[in-house]
Amino acid sequence: MNLSDHGELAFSLRLARRDESALEEAYERYGPVVLAYVTRYVGRDEAEDVLQRTFLDVWRGASRYDPSQRFAGWLFTIAHHRAIDVLRARRHVVVDVDAIHDLIGEDGRETVNRFADAADVRWAVARLPEHERTVLEMAYFNDLTQPEIAAHLRVPLGTVKARAARGTRRLGRILSDAEPQG
Repeated sequence: MNLSDHGELAFSLRLARRDESALEEAYERYGPVVLAYVTRYVGRDEAEDVLQRTFLDVWRGASRYDPSQRFAGWLFTIAHHRAIDVLRARRHVVVDVDAIHDLIGEDGRETVNRFADAADVRWAVARLPEHERTVLEMAYFNDLTQPEIAAHLRVPLGTVKARAARGTRRLGRILSDAEPQG
């Protein structure tokens, strides 16, 4: 799903027309990260329900989505509200005050934006060629140095450096192309 200016508009129009494939694309791209986001606050038992309600709200409210705004931000704001709804419904259950504060915070936008950014980065990383993706994942997610990566992959250090540089540049282009312009 290319979320460039034209792509974002086409995506939002498909969603507004109730094109199920648009919802499926959004779910495929953001579902796992939204699930992780809401699980932090409502727990695993209720997170799946919150995820489903979030995407149901996306489907119902698709005509209200403004394509000049980031779709991920809109989606995570909906997830944020559904998680708060679940926490509020726990009238007789002890709720971790720190969890509520983290979720609500300064209206939750900072946390929502962090998760939206993480979803976008993971989506972009998945689109890298495998040899570049592997090097970047090992460096950033496994916290390995370039010499350690070279030893693990059994390739020269220069190959790792080149793959990391190319992968980082390509990742920047993918993310830049995915941002709505304006």
